[in-house]
Amino acid sequence: MQQESKVQQGDNLKQENKMGVMPINKLLLSMSLPMMVSMLVQALYNIVDSIFVSQISEYALRAVSLAFPIQTLMIAVAVGTAVGINAFLSKTLGEKNFEKANKVATNGIFIELLSYILFALIGIFVSRPFFASQTTIPEVREYGVTYLTICCTAGIGVFMQTCFERLLQSTGKTFYTMITQGTGAVVNLILDPILIFGYFGLPKMGVAGAAAATVIGQMIAACLAIFFNFKCNKEVHISFRNFRPNGHLILNIYKVGAPSIVVQAIGSVMTYGMNLILASFGAAQTVFGVYFKLQSFIFMPVFGLNNGMVPIIAYNYGAGKRDRVVNTMKTAVKYGVAIMLVGLAIMEIFPAQLIGFFNATPELLEIGVPALRTICLSFVFAGFCIVVGSVFQALGNGIYSMIVSVARQLCVLLPVAYLLSLSGNVNMIWWSFPIAELMSVAMSAFFLRKIYRCVISHIGEQHGEAQEAELKAAEEA
Repeated sequence: MQQESKVQQGDNLKQENKMGVMPINKLLLSMSLPMMVSMLVQALYNIVDSIFVSQISEYALRAVSLAFPIQTLMIAVAVGTAVGINAFLSKTLGEKNFEKANKVATNGIFIELLSYILFALIGIFVSRPFFASQTTIPEVREYGVTYLTICCTAGIGVFMQTCFERLLQSTGKTFYTMITQGTGAVVNLILDPILIFGYFGLPKMGVAGAAAATVIGQMIAACLAIFFNFKCNKEVHISFRNFRPNGHLILNIYKVGAPSIVVQAIGSVMTYGMNLILASFGAAQTVFGVYFKLQSFIFMPVFGLNNGMVPIIAYNYGAGKRDRVVNTMKTAVKYGVAIMLVGLAIMEIFPAQLIGFFNATPELLEIGVPALRTICLSFVFAGFCIVVGSVFQALGNGIYSMIVSVARQLCVLLPVAYLLSLSGNVNMIWWSFPIAELMSVAMSAFFLRKIYRCVISHIGEQHGEAQEAELKAAEEA
């Protein structure tokens, strides 16, 4: 009996997790800051990568920009699936069901591998018709097909990196994810000029070199993430011995992950649609691509904040701690809005300088400066909407995020952009972004109120009833 008590005490110590006890502000910062730093490095890589490509030619930069929808879709599937793994795994750990948590992890890795195979096939068979639908310029087509084929067929790194990083995040080990993401991005930055321009005796690969640098960085980051999981993540044990896919667990992963995939995939559809609308406005497609590279430097820290927030909310949701869920949500919204206001100020004050980094032509500056100043007005509301959308996902109601994203990008942004394009003035098109964001904030607030009334306000009730039942049984015994 005494021996069993010692074992149980040791298990309890092992199962203790800071997400259920540490003060919220300190916890959110400790989990989010490493992610924010690593994602800032990722955003810096995205910008520097495009700066290097712009040195080849404006057509090369446009090709990489036009590849963005497929790349976004690939990342959407990888990250969305990982969000489902993260939320489900964190909730399971909060419930102290460690055997189930291990099965969630292995099934998550399995479906990420299947996702990679799908995109390898897309890279082989879809790249050329995809570019043919967006441009008639032969140079842009060839640059784009080369770049996208390499990114997709050798893209296993992005799926494994994302998956294993979320396993670390689900147990609060975000410091290791900072190392993996930072290392991958730094490798990317180092290899970009070497492979693009052929330094140190290597052949000059051009756009293919940019793609090769990307996938090599992702693979190295993935290897590090796998190593840290096996070495440092003691709460989750990964083993494929006698593994069989579990349809029920996979379904639960996609219950949260699928809406997240759709939310991000809609962004891919929106980008593709905007490129078609902007095709007749000269360098406007390139400007739009440059904007997306620049805005990632502002949005990535908010996404890092969300990555730290989701497992905290999911864990405390599973543990029945309502106050901690609410405090985490409020604190994250404050930080998210503050970050976006800083981004708004930067784009309003320094638009020409930002565009100038990309070897900008006079036409690029003429279109780009008003574009940045107009689009960034949507940042005022975006911080709130992004954080609240992740709250929905953490609580297992990712469908709300999906509805808001569909309405914003497909029902408002693209139709408004098309109608404004009929004016023949490209500067009018950019107003579709703040208009769509106004709708998004209204819908996000509506769903937040609904989920608070139906879910958040009831957190802890069943947990408290279970504790009372256990106490009563112990007293009777």
